[in-house]
Amino acid sequence: MKTVVSIEEWKKRFQAVGLDEEAMQKWHRLFEEENPSGHQSFLEWLGASPEEIAVIRRM
Repeated sequence: MKTVVSIEEWKKRFQAVGLDEEAMQKWHRLFEEENPSGHQSFLEWLGASPEEIAVIRRM
């Protein structure tokens, strides 16, 4: 098993189970609201740059 999954791979998995862009945004907002430090760690695990993380977390 890979230790890192790219953001694009993760998005493809979301799409494969039927999530559209709006649902993915909702998922991120919920994650950020309920567990901001976990969201930060998850985005780092996905290999997002600090700049990408800042943008995603502001959404």
